Amino acid sequence: MDRPSIVYDSPDFVVINKPSGLLTHPRDSHDKRQSVLSWFLERYPKAASVGEDLSRPGIVHRIDKETSGLLLLAKTPEAFKYFKHLFHDRLISKQYIALVCGDVENKQGVIDAPLFKFGTRQSMRPPKEGKISERTALTEYKVVKSYKLPAVSYTLLEVSPKTGRTHQIRIHLRSIGHPIVCDPIYAEKSRVCPPELGRLFLHAQKLSFTTPDGQALTLEADMPPELENFLSELERVPVSQ
Repeated sequence: MDRPSIVYDSPDFVVINKPSGLLTHPRDSHDKRQSVLSWFLERYPKAASVGEDLSRPGIVHRIDKETSGLLLLAKTPEAFKYFKHLFHDRLISKQYIALVCGDVENKQGVIDAPLFKFGTRQSMRPPKEGKISERTALTEYKVVKSYKLPAVSYTLLEVSPKTGRTHQIRIHLRSIGHPIVCDPIYAEKSRVCPPELGRLFLHAQKLSFTTPDGQALTLEADMPPELENFLSELERVPVSQ
């Protein structure tokens, strides 16, 4: 499995480009799979005591295992508290690129729909029983390009989540009838995952924030080759009339 690559490194924090298929952190102490956390502690062992939950030191936000792209990790207690505050107050701008099923008619839009958390799962529908919590969730999107092929249509989107709920982008895009291509959880079984792609088409491509020393910083990560190559293949297919 590919390892993370460093996009920006400082004494206080590091921003990496996470490959698809790599966990951000293990589920529990019995989970021995490779993760960003194991890589992080191997490279920065002094960060082992950083954070409120020492089972996942330095982790101030997460991206899904199937998602690739930018992830920020704190190296010091001061940086952890600082970035936790930024995320809580929505002072970090995140932008993703996603390829979704179907032709998205509205060129831009806002999905403002709460998610209901029960246990470790989240849904837009509250369960009939059990302990639940309703959490505000807000996602903005903009159409980048449409691909109308003879047998299927896709739309490339820029997506900006304004809140950071688990699977938020995936659930919200599914809620408007456009699940992300190759989503193993939220795409219907009738939505075939192209074998030449073989992974969730969701990539965290941009982070913008102010560093602890007051520097305005914007970082970007190019789409990985498998996503770029799939889009190139779509370009070669004759457009449906």
